[in-house]
Amino acid sequence: MSQPVVLTIAGSDSGAGAGIQADLKTFAALGVYGVSVVTAITAQNTVGVRAVQEIDPDVIASQLDAVAEDFSIAALKTGMLSSAAIIDIVVAGLQRHALRPLVVDPVMIAKSGDRLLREDAVETLRRALLPLADVVTPNIPEAEVLAGITIRTRADRVAAGRAIIRLGAHAVVVKGGHSDDDPIVDLLVDDDGVHEFRAARIATMSTHGTGCTFSSAIAAGLGRGEDLATAVGEARDYLSSALAQAPGLGHGHGPLNHFPVRQAAHAGH
Repeated sequence: MSQPVVLTIAGSDSGAGAGIQADLKTFAALGVYGVSVVTAITAQNTVGVRAVQEIDPDVIASQLDAVAEDFSIAALKTGMLSSAAIIDIVVAGLQRHALRPLVVDPVMIAKSGDRLLREDAVETLRRALLPLADVVTPNIPEAEVLAGITIRTRADRVAAGRAIIRLGAHAVVVKGGHSDDDPIVDLLVDDDGVHEFRAARIATMSTHGTGCTFSSAIAAGLGRGEDLATAVGEARDYLSSALAQAPGLGHGHGPLNHFPVRQAAHAGH
């Protein structure tokens, strides 16, 4: 059987801990062939984002056409889509090539606190992209923005997930990393109910690119033909291993180890 091809549509991180670079490393680690559409170039390291250059939307469309016309895309994910124009051109390309299953990582803020999604693009993300998503993977602050509610409790997280599903997404993973919980609990909300994925909280500064890596790992699982709950569980385990074995690079929020020696035991749900 040929190797599944999985596509990432996201920004470039010059520090290589997040964005396209993290996505491609994750795909390689999980046995799928990664192809990419670059939406923006960031001048970025573990400390912060110094500059952002958005790619011309026509060039984004051309990249998307180039890979979709040559490869059979088994699954795909979106990451940094910084403007309404970029979201619109990506949505048009996804529809033109009927690409799915789609994992949407609604990237809004970098680990350093730098904004990666313009405020005026949030409504376009809600209206145009979420209805195409097989699963959306917001952290708690992103879920609050998308759902328009404040999240303090588990019930709030479930309510946010349901609100995002009402926007058209098939399923939502509301990640628990921004809570104080230990273990961390990620909640997969879908038509079947709520599935919990637990993982021990790892005390580390090396958290740059966790969201990119998690969403890419889910896309890799879907690309290999796994059902969503299995793909989410395996992505959670892979992320825990990548965090636990982080190399400790840089002076800020360092990168993960995208090629961990062994994956942790399945956390269950």
